[in-house]
Amino acid sequence: MNVTDVGHLTSDADEGEDKMEKAARKEGKKAKDIANFYLKIFKEDFKKLNITEPDVWCKATDYIKEQISMIKLLEKKGFTYVTDDGVYFDSTKIKDYGKLALLKLEGLQEGKRTEVREKKNKTDFALWKFSEEKGKRQQEWESKFGLGFPGWHIECSAMSSKHLGKQFDIHTGGEDHIPVHHTNEIAQSEAAFDKKPWVNYWLHGSFLVFKGKKVSKSKGGLYTIDELEKQGYNSLVYRYFVLGAHYRTQLEFSLDNLEGSKNSLNRLRNLIMDLKDDKEINKKYLGKFEKMINDDLNMPKAIAVLWELVRDEKAKGKLRTIKEMDKVFGLDLLKKEEDISKEIKELIDKREKFREEKNWEKSDEIRDKLNEKGIILEDSEKGVKWRRKGF
Repeated sequence: MNVTDVGHLTSDADEGEDKMEKAARKEGKKAKDIANFYLKIFKEDFKKLNITEPDVWCKATDYIKEQISMIKLLEKKGFTYVTDDGVYFDSTKIKDYGKLALLKLEGLQEGKRTEVREKKNKTDFALWKFSEEKGKRQQEWESKFGLGFPGWHIECSAMSSKHLGKQFDIHTGGEDHIPVHHTNEIAQSEAAFDKKPWVNYWLHGSFLVFKGKKVSKSKGGLYTIDELEKQGYNSLVYRYFVLGAHYRTQLEFSLDNLEGSKNSLNRLRNLIMDLKDDKEINKKYLGKFEKMINDDLNMPKAIAVLWELVRDEKAKGKLRTIKEMDKVFGLDLLKKEEDISKEIKELIDKREKFREEKNWEKSDEIRDKLNEKGIILEDSEKGVKWRRKGF
C-alpha cells in the first residue's frame, strides 16, 4: 500500500501546492511528522476495521532513488521533455493514452504556451517538479534533472513495480483516479517497462455519498471512525454497513442507514450466539458463499447467503461454516463471552443473583455500571444476553 507523503499537489493537473508542505506550514510542523501522525491514525483504524495490513507500507519519501531511476529510463526512451518548472511526460508518444478512462483526446485542447513552463499538451504530466527556491520546501532532493521532488503518478508506478514486478495482477483505488492518476500510471509504466497490460485487473471503488454527493468536509457526511465510536457505532458496524453494497456501486451514508446496519448486525450476532457446534461444515452454503465472492466480490449477496444459513432450521454445520465465511467478512461473528473481562463477567453474575432475589435497585445499579463500561444487557426468557455498545 502506497503512502503519498510528498508530491501530491492540491490539483491532480500538476498545479497548486504540495499537500504535505501546505499542511506542515499551516500546523507549524515538519512534513514528516504530519505524515507519520496521520499514518498512525490510519493504521489504528485499519486494526479497528479488521482490515488485513499490507506486507509493505510504501512511503514515497523512502523510494526517491527508484523514482529517479524510472524517470531516467523514460528520458532514455524519449518520453520526456523539460520546462522551467519540471520534467514532463509527453502523452502524445503513447498511441493508446487514456484507454482506461476511454478518453477522447481530440476533444481536449492543447495547453496554450503563454509561458515557458506551459505543458506541450493538456494531458502531459509532471514526473519531477523543480524547487522554486532552494530551502523553501521541507522535502526536496538533488537529481540529474535538478533540485526538486517527484510527481504523484511516478511515485505509485515506481513503488508498486519495485515490490510487485514490472507487470502484476491487481491495482485498486477510488473511481476518481481513473481519468488522471491511473491513466498516467499506465502510460508511464507501459512506456518504461514495455509491458502491456502493465496491470491485468483494475478494481475501482465507487464513492461513499451523502445526500447524493461525494462525502466531504464541505458537503457533509464525513465522520472518522473515532467520531462514529463516540456516537455509539462500533467500527465493525461500519464495516458491516460497507459490505452491504458492491464496491462498484455508490453507497449512501447517513446515521439512519448506519443505525439500520447496527440493528441488523446485532440481530445476526444474537442468532449466532444461540447456535450449537456440530463439528461439520455445510458444503452447500459454503459453495454458495464462494460463488458470490468469486462473482467480482459480490459482498451483498455473500451476506445474504450468511443470513440464509443462519435462518435455515434444517441446516447443519452452521458454526464451522460461519467461521469460514467470517475469514472474509472480518466481523468477529464468533467472538463470545470469553472476550469479556473477569470483572465484567462477575458483575453480570452478581446482577443475576440480585434479580433472583428481586433486588431490582441493586440490579439496575449494576446494569448502569456495565452500560458505562460499554456493555449492554438484554434480558430474555433464555436468560441474560450481552453485547458491546455500538452493536
